[in-house]
Amino acid sequence: MPAPFQIGDAEIAPGTRQTVELPVSVLSDHTPVTLSAHVIHGRKPGPAMFVSAAIHGDEVIGAEIVRRLLRAAPVARLSGTLVTVPIVNSFGFLNQSRYLPDRRDLNRCFPGSAEGSLAGRLADLFLTEVVRRCDVGIDLHSAAVGRTNLPQIRLTPGNARLRRLGDAFAAPVSLLSKVRDGSLRGAAEEAGVDVLLYEAGEGLRFDEFAARAGVAGILRVMHALDMIGPRGVPRMRAQPVFCERSGWVRAPSGGLLRTLKASGDYVEEGAVLGVVSDPFGDVDHEVTAQNDGVVIGRTNLPVVNEGDALFHIAQPAREVAPEAAERELAHLLDAPALFDEDEII
Repeated sequence: MPAPFQIGDAEIAPGTRQTVELPVSVLSDHTPVTLSAHVIHGRKPGPAMFVSAAIHGDEVIGAEIVRRLLRAAPVARLSGTLVTVPIVNSFGFLNQSRYLPDRRDLNRCFPGSAEGSLAGRLADLFLTEVVRRCDVGIDLHSAAVGRTNLPQIRLTPGNARLRRLGDAFAAPVSLLSKVRDGSLRGAAEEAGVDVLLYEAGEGLRFDEFAARAGVAGILRVMHALDMIGPRGVPRMRAQPVFCERSGWVRAPSGGLLRTLKASGDYVEEGAVLGVVSDPFGDVDHEVTAQNDGVVIGRTNLPVVNEGDALFHIAQPAREVAPEAAERELAHLLDAPALFDEDEII
């Protein structure tokens, strides 16, 4: 039988589960703020995995995914340890804001510092008490308010283990995505912890498809890690589409947008994705795809300005000859990082 799992000042005995409150800060009105983690420590040895959500406070779909995960039947027969943090950024969550009160993006403040800013202290606490106690993690995100993402897994280029776990997760799309400076993924990888990044749905909204795909994917990853058996684990419905590159199609003019393509649609280069019209209907500007690919994200807002990001299209991977694989990987590692949610518009 494994030893008790240590987190903060708590020890969770094998075969038990417990919610642990990790002190973060005290608000100006003397209200204490904690980082709440629910730990399930199995009777049998196995990997330790964390699942985190709401690093950006307006990305609430992850909290719903964690809630459903904790009630999933396979989790009751766990080998190893599952550490779940449904709300990392409670400040932003309560304010329905992406950011912390100091206007910092928590996912740009890792690894943080115990003597730093509020964001730095929260990042340091999460990294120390949760991430570094685990072998692997899944970080749950959504698009920002006014945009929606097709369920997708973001993978670090060149990481074979993450590629296998991404295939096991089996979101509709897996997309290569460079690690951003100051991100949780970057700090975790430096600590030797591989992290899958799940993107799905819209900020401040629940999406049933995104929630179900998230829970099913996490259970499949846990099964691939031998943390749970096959009973109760949803089967993969279709092989994920693996994509190497993506780009946003922007509004050719300001006006009112009528969308003709939805998330998940496959489009060919030159296909009309939508039409931007002036309010009088005198002038129409077609929005066209610049490449073949899958629509993995789009705006939900009909009022757009010239240059606004409207459709996010990912390009399925090309077949690469073995002798060209090394050059292809080097090119991907040198490619620009994907836009963050607050950089798109």
